[in-house]
Amino acid sequence: MFRPNNMIAQSQSGTGKTAAFVLPMLSRVDATKNFPQAICISPTYQLALQTGQVAEKMAKFCPEVKIGYALRGERVLKGQKLIGHIIFATSGTLLYWIQRHRVLDPKKIKMIVLDEADVMMAQQGHQDQVIRIYRTLPKDCQMLLFSSTYDDEVMKFAKTVVPDPIIIRLRREEESLDNIKQYYVVCRDKEDKFQALSNMYGVVSIGQCIVFCHTRKSALLLARKMTADGHSVALLSGEMRVEQRLAVLNRFREGRKRLLIATNVSVRGIDVEQVNVVINYDMPVQPTGQPDYQTYLRSIGRTGRFGKSGIAVNFINGQRWSMTIIKKIEEHFGKKIWLLQTDDVDELEKVGSNFEPPT
Repeated sequence: MFRPNNMIAQSQSGTGKTAAFVLPMLSRVDATKNFPQAICISPTYQLALQTGQVAEKMAKFCPEVKIGYALRGERVLKGQKLIGHIIFATSGTLLYWIQRHRVLDPKKIKMIVLDEADVMMAQQGHQDQVIRIYRTLPKDCQMLLFSSTYDDEVMKFAKTVVPDPIIIRLRREEESLDNIKQYYVVCRDKEDKFQALSNMYGVVSIGQCIVFCHTRKSALLLARKMTADGHSVALLSGEMRVEQRLAVLNRFREGRKRLLIATNVSVRGIDVEQVNVVINYDMPVQPTGQPDYQTYLRSIGRTGRFGKSGIAVNFINGQRWSMTIIKKIEEHFGKKIWLLQTDDVDELEKVGSNFEPPT
């Protein structure tokens, strides 16, 4: 990246992708020139803000480098010029600012980073905006794409956009982190699911935990039941306003809430080092009924951050279809998913104390 080369890079969640692209961004800008020279685009407001905040901490050692944001809620006037050297943005706001407000000159951009590039390349709205931004950039602008997952179609499209890239990809068996122990729990019905979760909380030493539900309704119902059971619960779902989502994540990140219940669509941008347990209360599946491998990987990747040990637990109903989902995930990532008996106190204690699979 320092040479500078174009790159399409893949790495597991929590292994330092942000630091990997922020370092060359800080190094490549010329602080004597007060205009944007590097841009990082993220798919969501929360992720762009979070990444920018990491960059601000790293930039303490480069006090002459200024960090700026092109996000909804940031106010600019038509003709006003941005003076930040590095801009963290969402694609919609950045494109609007370039085309309508003309607050930056895209021809002066040296480097552009797509964080969570699989989303930026796969989703139609993001993809269209990224291509339109790309067309405004100089031909020698360095392009860096970072993500923990790429399917074949996204990778094929990325290669058509990024000229002559260096490509760093994981083997499939490397995509699932070795420091995350994966389990499944067989539940007869909704009440059995709730009891299994309660049993885990009664025995396993849980620092902070994220529970992923398939729908907003199921997340809301579970949050109410866990709150009534005396737990400190935060609720996160896709339809919340940006300000609400940020407030919820801040309370969880600061440890004021120990349990976060979220919908699967909220998985991106949740980066909390203290999370040691993730629970798929509802298994992530595609509309076709096949496992959603990328969502699964992102969900379990919310634990085991920065090499720490973590636990991922999947609740299934025990029917043949559910067991097939588990088996397919095992085969896809080449990692064993162990059966966990949540009514066995000894087994739960072993899981909680050693983060080791039961024998």
